[in-house]
Amino acid sequence: MTEHRVGTREEWLDARNSLLEREKELTRRGDELSRERRELPWVRVEKEYTFETEDGQKTLAELFDGRSQLLVYNFMFGPDYTAGCPVCSSGADTYSGAVEHLRARDVTFLCISRAPLEKLQAYKHRMGWRFPWVSSHESDFNFDFGASYTREELAPRLEGNLGPVPGLAAECGTDPAGYLSEGPVFSAFALEDGIVYHTYSTSARGLEFMLGYYTFLDRAPKGRDEGDPPEMWIHRHDEYEDAKIASR
Repeated sequence: MTEHRVGTREEWLDARNSLLEREKELTRRGDELSRERRELPWVRVEKEYTFETEDGQKTLAELFDGRSQLLVYNFMFGPDYTAGCPVCSSGADTYSGAVEHLRARDVTFLCISRAPLEKLQAYKHRMGWRFPWVSSHESDFNFDFGASYTREELAPRLEGNLGPVPGLAAECGTDPAGYLSEGPVFSAFALEDGIVYHTYSTSARGLEFMLGYYTFLDRAPKGRDEGDPPEMWIHRHDEYEDAKIASR
Protein backbone atom coordinates (compact mmCIF):
# COMPACT_ATOMS: atom_id res chain seq x y z
CA MET A 1 0.00 0.00 0.00
CA THR A 2 1.36 3.43 -0.90
CA GLU A 3 2.50 5.62 2.00
CA HIS A 4 1.68 8.78 0.05
CA ARG A 5 -1.49 10.72 0.87
CA VAL A 6 -4.39 9.60 -1.29
CA GLY A 7 -7.36 11.90 -1.94
CA THR A 8 -10.38 12.39 -4.15
CA ARG A 9 -10.29 13.99 -7.61
CA GLU A 10 -11.85 17.14 -6.11
CA GLU A 11 -9.14 17.34 -3.45
CA TRP A 12 -6.48 16.88 -6.13
CA LEU A 13 -7.98 19.67 -8.26
CA ASP A 14 -8.04 22.08 -5.31
CA ALA A 15 -4.39 21.31 -4.46
CA ARG A 16 -3.35 21.40 -8.11
CA ASN A 17 -4.95 24.79 -8.72
CA SER A 18 -3.24 26.18 -5.64
CA LEU A 19 0.09 24.85 -6.85
CA LEU A 20 -0.57 26.23 -10.35
CA GLU A 21 -0.67 29.76 -8.97
CA ARG A 22 2.80 29.28 -7.48
CA GLU A 23 4.07 27.74 -10.73
CA LYS A 24 2.82 30.80 -12.61
CA GLU A 25 4.62 33.05 -10.12
CA LEU A 26 7.82 31.09 -10.74
CA THR A 27 7.38 31.42 -14.52
CA ARG A 28 6.90 35.18 -14.25
CA ARG A 29 9.95 35.47 -11.99
CA GLY A 30 11.91 33.42 -14.53
CA ASP A 31 10.91 35.90 -17.24
CA GLU A 32 12.15 38.75 -15.05
CA LEU A 33 15.48 37.03 -14.44
CA SER A 34 15.92 36.45 -18.17
CA ARG A 35 15.42 40.16 -18.77
CA GLU A 36 17.91 40.99 -16.02
CA ARG A 37 20.48 38.65 -17.61
CA ARG A 38 20.13 40.53 -20.89
CA GLU A 39 20.64 43.83 -19.07
CA LEU A 40 24.04 42.83 -17.65
CA PRO A 41 26.86 45.07 -18.93
CA TRP A 42 28.87 43.65 -21.82
CA VAL A 43 32.62 43.17 -21.39
CA ARG A 44 34.86 43.55 -24.43
CA VAL A 45 37.05 40.48 -25.01
CA GLU A 46 40.49 41.95 -25.56
CA LYS A 47 42.58 38.79 -25.84
CA GLU A 48 42.86 36.93 -29.13
CA TYR A 49 41.86 33.28 -28.69
CA THR A 50 42.28 30.55 -31.28
CA PHE A 51 40.58 27.16 -31.44
CA GLU A 52 41.03 23.97 -33.42
CA THR A 53 37.89 23.10 -35.39
CA GLU A 54 36.91 20.59 -38.07
CA ASP A 55 37.48 23.42 -40.56
CA GLY A 56 40.88 24.42 -39.25
CA GLN A 57 42.04 27.04 -36.77
CA LYS A 58 39.53 29.78 -35.92
CA THR A 59 39.38 32.83 -33.68
CA LEU A 60 36.60 33.44 -31.16
CA ALA A 61 34.97 35.90 -33.56
CA GLU A 62 35.03 33.29 -36.33
CA LEU A 63 33.25 30.76 -34.11
CA PHE A 64 30.11 32.92 -34.42
CA ASP A 65 29.86 31.48 -37.95
CA GLY A 66 28.24 34.58 -39.41
CA ARG A 67 25.78 35.12 -36.55
CA SER A 68 25.74 37.85 -33.90
CA GLN A 69 25.33 35.64 -30.81
CA LEU A 70 27.42 32.74 -29.53
CA LEU A 71 26.54 30.31 -26.73
CA VAL A 72 29.39 28.18 -25.43
CA TYR A 73 29.43 25.23 -23.07
CA ASN A 74 32.79 24.32 -21.56
CA PHE A 75 32.47 20.54 -21.64
CA MET A 76 34.70 18.75 -19.11
CA PHE A 77 37.16 16.86 -21.30
CA GLY A 78 40.72 17.69 -20.32
CA PRO A 79 43.90 16.85 -22.23
CA ASP A 80 44.52 13.79 -20.02
CA TYR A 81 40.95 12.46 -20.14
CA THR A 82 40.23 9.30 -22.14
CA ALA A 83 36.47 10.08 -22.24
CA GLY A 84 34.26 13.05 -21.51
CA CYS A 85 32.68 13.70 -18.11
CA PRO A 86 29.61 11.45 -17.68
CA VAL A 87 27.48 14.32 -16.34
CA CYS A 88 28.46 16.67 -19.19
CA SER A 89 27.78 13.78 -21.56
CA SER A 90 24.29 13.22 -20.16
CA GLY A 91 23.33 16.81 -20.91
CA ALA A 92 24.98 16.78 -24.34
CA ASP A 93 22.52 14.16 -25.56
CA THR A 94 20.03 16.99 -26.20
CA TYR A 95 22.32 19.53 -27.87
CA SER A 96 22.29 18.24 -31.45
CA GLY A 97 18.55 18.77 -31.82
CA ALA A 98 18.76 22.34 -30.50
CA VAL A 99 21.44 23.58 -32.92
CA GLU A 100 19.21 24.36 -35.91
CA HIS A 101 16.54 26.02 -33.78
CA LEU A 102 19.16 28.30 -32.22
CA ARG A 103 20.63 29.14 -35.60
CA ALA A 104 17.16 30.22 -36.73
CA ARG A 105 17.32 32.87 -33.99
CA ASP A 106 20.77 34.19 -34.96
CA VAL A 107 22.54 32.07 -32.31
CA THR A 108 25.49 29.72 -32.76
CA PHE A 109 25.93 27.03 -30.11
CA LEU A 110 29.01 24.87 -29.59
CA CYS A 111 31.04 23.08 -26.95
CA ILE A 112 34.66 23.83 -26.08
CA SER A 113 37.11 21.49 -24.34
CA ARG A 114 40.86 21.44 -23.77
CA ALA A 115 41.35 17.89 -25.09
CA PRO A 116 42.92 17.67 -28.56
CA LEU A 117 40.41 17.84 -31.41
CA GLU A 118 40.95 14.24 -32.50
CA LYS A 119 39.93 13.01 -29.02
CA LEU A 120 36.79 15.13 -29.11
CA GLN A 121 35.85 13.91 -32.57
CA ALA A 122 36.31 10.26 -31.64
CA TYR A 123 34.16 10.62 -28.52
CA LYS A 124 31.54 12.61 -30.43
CA HIS A 125 31.32 9.76 -32.95
CA ARG A 126 30.92 7.22 -30.14
CA MET A 127 28.08 9.22 -28.60
CA GLY A 128 26.34 9.90 -31.90
CA TRP A 129 26.33 13.69 -31.46
CA ARG A 130 26.20 16.27 -34.28
CA PHE A 131 26.67 19.61 -32.49
CA PRO A 132 29.89 21.63 -33.13
CA TRP A 133 32.73 20.90 -30.71
CA VAL A 134 36.08 22.70 -30.81
CA SER A 135 39.35 22.37 -28.93
CA SER A 136 40.95 25.14 -26.89
CA HIS A 137 44.01 22.95 -26.33
CA GLU A 138 46.55 25.68 -27.21
CA SER A 139 44.49 28.55 -25.79
CA ASP A 140 43.99 30.32 -22.44
CA PHE A 141 40.25 30.52 -23.06
CA ASN A 142 39.18 27.91 -20.50
CA PHE A 143 41.41 29.37 -17.79
CA ASP A 144 40.32 32.94 -18.47
CA PHE A 145 36.62 32.05 -18.32
CA GLY A 146 36.74 29.93 -15.17
CA ALA A 147 36.49 26.49 -16.79
CA SER A 148 40.02 25.16 -16.13
CA TYR A 149 42.33 25.28 -13.11
CA THR A 150 45.97 24.63 -12.35
CA ARG A 151 46.93 21.91 -9.88
CA GLU A 152 48.15 24.62 -7.51
CA GLU A 153 44.70 26.25 -7.55
CA LEU A 154 43.09 22.89 -6.83
CA ALA A 155 45.33 21.93 -3.90
CA PRO A 156 42.96 23.17 -1.10
CA ARG A 157 39.97 21.40 -2.64
CA LEU A 158 41.86 18.12 -2.97
CA GLU A 159 42.44 18.08 0.79
CA GLY A 160 38.70 17.93 1.56
CA ASN A 161 35.96 15.34 1.06
CA LEU A 162 35.95 14.55 -2.65
CA GLY A 163 32.60 12.74 -2.64
CA PRO A 164 31.95 11.08 -6.01
CA VAL A 165 34.96 12.73 -7.69
CA PRO A 166 37.33 9.70 -7.53
CA GLY A 167 34.76 7.55 -9.29
CA LEU A 168 34.06 10.18 -11.94
CA ALA A 169 37.79 10.68 -12.47
CA ALA A 170 38.27 6.95 -13.02
CA GLU A 171 35.43 6.96 -15.57
CA CYS A 172 37.31 9.67 -17.46
CA GLY A 173 40.66 7.87 -17.27
CA THR A 174 42.32 10.40 -14.98
CA ASP A 175 42.90 11.10 -11.28
CA PRO A 176 40.86 13.46 -9.05
CA ALA A 177 43.23 16.38 -9.67
CA GLY A 178 43.07 15.81 -13.41
CA TYR A 179 39.29 15.54 -13.34
CA LEU A 180 38.82 18.68 -11.24
CA SER A 181 41.20 20.66 -13.42
CA GLU A 182 38.19 21.10 -15.73
CA GLY A 183 34.85 22.62 -14.83
CA PRO A 184 31.51 23.10 -16.61
CA VAL A 185 30.67 26.68 -17.56
CA PHE A 186 28.01 28.09 -19.89
CA SER A 187 28.82 31.48 -21.44
CA ALA A 188 27.21 33.89 -23.88
CA PHE A 189 28.98 36.26 -26.25
CA ALA A 190 27.88 38.97 -28.67
CA LEU A 191 29.59 40.14 -31.88
CA GLU A 192 29.03 43.75 -32.85
CA ASP A 193 31.03 45.77 -35.39
CA GLY A 194 33.72 43.08 -35.37
CA ILE A 195 34.15 43.24 -31.58
CA VAL A 196 33.40 40.27 -29.31
CA TYR A 197 31.73 40.93 -25.97
CA HIS A 198 31.24 38.56 -23.04
CA THR A 199 27.64 38.96 -21.83
CA TYR A 200 26.85 36.14 -19.39
CA SER A 201 28.23 33.04 -17.65
CA THR A 202 26.92 30.49 -15.17
CA SER A 203 28.14 27.27 -13.56
CA ALA A 204 27.26 24.76 -10.80
CA ARG A 205 23.47 24.50 -10.31
CA GLY A 206 23.06 27.34 -12.78
CA LEU A 207 23.68 24.66 -15.41
CA GLU A 208 20.75 22.43 -14.48
CA PHE A 209 18.76 23.77 -17.42
CA MET A 210 21.21 21.86 -19.63
CA LEU A 211 20.35 18.56 -17.94
CA GLY A 212 16.94 18.25 -19.56
CA TYR A 213 16.03 15.00 -17.85
CA TYR A 214 15.91 16.75 -14.46
CA THR A 215 12.87 18.79 -15.53
CA PHE A 216 11.14 15.51 -16.33
CA LEU A 217 12.16 13.90 -13.03
CA ASP A 218 11.02 16.95 -11.06
CA ARG A 219 7.49 16.20 -12.28
CA ALA A 220 7.64 12.43 -11.70
CA PRO A 221 5.94 10.96 -8.59
CA LYS A 222 9.29 10.21 -6.88
CA GLY A 223 11.08 13.33 -8.14
CA ARG A 224 14.84 13.03 -8.55
CA ASP A 225 14.96 10.32 -5.88
CA GLU A 226 18.72 10.73 -5.50
CA GLY A 227 18.98 10.28 -1.74
CA ASP A 228 20.67 12.48 0.84
CA PRO A 229 23.51 12.93 0.19
CA PRO A 230 22.67 12.44 -3.49
CA GLU A 231 23.95 9.27 -5.13
CA MET A 232 25.90 9.58 -8.38
CA TRP A 233 23.58 7.66 -10.71
CA ILE A 234 24.25 9.51 -13.98
CA HIS A 235 26.10 7.60 -16.71
CA ARG A 236 26.83 8.01 -20.39
CA HIS A 237 23.79 6.90 -22.37
CA ASP A 238 25.53 3.79 -23.71
CA GLU A 239 26.60 2.66 -20.22
CA TYR A 240 23.25 2.14 -18.49
CA GLU A 241 22.41 -1.51 -17.95
CA ASP A 242 19.44 -1.38 -20.35
CA ALA A 243 21.69 0.06 -23.07
CA LYS A 244 24.24 -2.71 -22.52
CA ILE A 245 21.55 -5.38 -22.78
CA ALA A 246 20.06 -3.84 -25.93
CA SER A 247 23.45 -3.80 -27.63
CA ARG A 248 24.07 -7.52 -27.08
